[in-house]
Amino acid sequence: MASCCGGGAEQAASCCGTSAKRRVDWILWGSLVLVAVGIVGHFIGGGPAWWGTFAHGSYEFMSKAWWGLLAGIVAVGVIGRLPENLVPGLLGRGGTFGGILRATFAGVLLDLCNHGILMVGAQLYRKGASLGQTVAFLVASPWNSLSLTLILAAMIGWKWMLLFIVASMVIGILTGWIIDLLVKRGKLPANANARELPDDFCFGPAFREAFGRLKPNAANLREIARTGMSESRMILRWIFLGVVIAAAIRAFVPPDKFHAIFGPTLLGLISTLVATTLIEVCSEGSSPIAADLLTRAAAPGNAFTFLMAGAATDYTEVMVLREITKSWKAALALPLITVPQVLLIGWLLNQ
Repeated sequence: MASCCGGGAEQAASCCGTSAKRRVDWILWGSLVLVAVGIVGHFIGGGPAWWGTFAHGSYEFMSKAWWGLLAGIVAVGVIGRLPENLVPGLLGRGGTFGGILRATFAGVLLDLCNHGILMVGAQLYRKGASLGQTVAFLVASPWNSLSLTLILAAMIGWKWMLLFIVASMVIGILTGWIIDLLVKRGKLPANANARELPDDFCFGPAFREAFGRLKPNAANLREIARTGMSESRMILRWIFLGVVIAAAIRAFVPPDKFHAIFGPTLLGLISTLVATTLIEVCSEGSSPIAADLLTRAAAPGNAFTFLMAGAATDYTEVMVLREITKSWKAALALPLITVPQVLLIGWLLNQ
């Protein structure tokens, strides 16, 4: 027992019973309490103007994002039940261009908001996806879900919507390819969870095993729920904190200061980048604002930048990458590689 309890905190907690106290996740619970109080305040009303704005913002963000969070938790639980070789088999080999293409298309086709996508991306990394595949998946997906794509098409037209999708896929592919190249050269850390597919790997047995693990019986559903909640906890803490920050910005920063200089100029493009970095929280909220930038400000490049840079610079994604990779270099590679591409394409769209 002495050798067991002499280990780290996690080891001691797992084998020494109540002798080790579990640490309270203050970010998770503190942010959750603030969001919950804000939602209650939305329905009760009253208080100073800033509190009303904060409360309404908390309610608006969560009313739009709850389904994505729930779907993300379920998806994480489902992926956690898949056989170890199935995810690498579906995404292809990490560090290859084909693998980046598959991850990018998966991000575009998956119908989830950016909150749910974060959970799925983190789980794919744990299942062995390369860092480049994970980033390509995240970059290509936040506003490209089917439902949001249709909403955006109704707002700005099919021509601009299709152009935005193609441009986002190009950025996802290039970013993923560059990141995997940096991993090969030792500049960024490789995924410790990566696994090589056996030569005799076959999808048939893997799919049959997956169907058995996902069969809708009480044991499987219970395990999916348990895995989904436990594996999503790390992401939820940053999402709730992001809602608090975004609602606070709404409460204390006048919106007219953001919209006044969002014209189709280089200054407007940079201003859009700054604004989306500060206020982007959910893809549902980004789409109407992006449409407004295109139709009212006549700045399609700014609209694209608002959609894409909001995901590329979102501190929630950066912090989640930091959590799963244990590397600040890997986390900061997302904005450092993606943002210059977004600004270049945004500038070209404005010309």
